[in-house]
Formats: sequence, C-alpha cells, structure tokens
Amino acid sequence: MTDTILIADDHPLFRQALVLAVQKVLPTAHIREAGTLSAAAHVAVETEDLRLILLDLKMPGAVGYSGIALLHAERPSVPILVVSSADGASAAEEARAFGAIGFLRKDSDLAVIEAAIRDALGGKASVSQGSGEAQMDTIRRDVANLTPTQLKVLLAVIEGQLNKQIAHSLGISEATVKAHMTAIMRKLDVSNRTQAALVARSLGLDLRH
Repeated sequence: MTDTILIADDHPLFRQALVLAVQKVLPTAHIREAGTLSAAAHVAVETEDLRLILLDLKMPGAVGYSGIALLHAERPSVPILVVSSADGASAAEEARAFGAIGFLRKDSDLAVIEAAIRDALGGKASVSQGSGEAQMDTIRRDVANLTPTQLKVLLAVIEGQLNKQIAHSLGISEATVKAHMTAIMRKLDVSNRTQAALVARSLGLDLRH
C-alpha cells in the first residue's frame, strides 16, 4: 500500500515547495493537495493509507486552530505537522495542544522542513510544556475530543448563528443541532452555549492565523 501525504495550504507555490520537501524525504509517497479545509477534510476521510498531514492554519474554512482540531477528529491516528506563518511560541504550543505533532514557520529552511517531515513520519513529536498550563491543557484536550460535526456546530455558535441557521448550513435538523450542543456542553463542562463559545474563544478558535 502506498503511503499518502496530504498537503493542505491555499497557496499553490508553497504547496509545491512542500511537495518537493516530501519527495526528498519519501520519494515513493503519493501526495494529495487541498486548498481549503473542507477539501482537506474530504481527503482525510477518504484516504485509508494517509500517513501525514501538512497543514497551514490560515486557509479557507479554518478559524484559528479549528483546522487542526477538525482533521485530528477525522483521523486521530494520523500525525499533523503545522507549517504556518503564525508567530510566537504560543502558536506552536496551541497547535500541539489541539493535536498537531509539530509546528514550523513557513520561513524555515528547507532542510528544517525536511527534518520535521522525517520526524513526523517516524512519530517523533517536539513538545514544550509550561508549568501553569494544566487547566488550559485539559480544556484543549476536551475541544480536541469533539467530533467533526460538534466542532462545526461550535464554530457556528462562535459566529453567532442560531440553531436554525446551523441546521441549514450543515444539512441536519434543529433537533440534531440541539443534541450536538448538549454533547458539546457536557464535554466542555459548561451549562450553556455562551459559555461554550467563551471556552472556544479562550483557546483561540475565533482568531485567524
């Protein structure tokens, strides 16, 4: 079975640079490309032999770290390596907290990117941990454990959509939306949708990177 690697980035030129890096590390890899989060999620679901996802945080359909959370929910066993222009150590820490195995800036040297791809394929993660992060880490894990549909519902709540609007956009019934909200509130240990949205915002899910 051929190893497939998904490159999810909305910039064609940067996708091509990542293609070259992947080919250098794993010449036999079958490479799939996606320019939107929905397209990336579709590839992730349908590709049985997916070995690695290279993901940009800022792409159509993604809000903050929601791309990581959604793809991790779809394929929890597939490592996600974020390659992004997001700045600062906090972005790297948040990315890992939501399920990424590693984080690289887009301006990293090609050799660094290749080494990170090699490490990710080998299951090696670089994780740095702050001493006062235990509570936030628990909340991050709770969000990362939401199902793909629950994440979509939560993102719609952050945008201020009503249950009727969410039901229409996701092609489900209002009763199903309410059931998902109940499950979300239980997983996040909150009592209403406003608190759920505040928890998500506190984790950067409403920030664009």
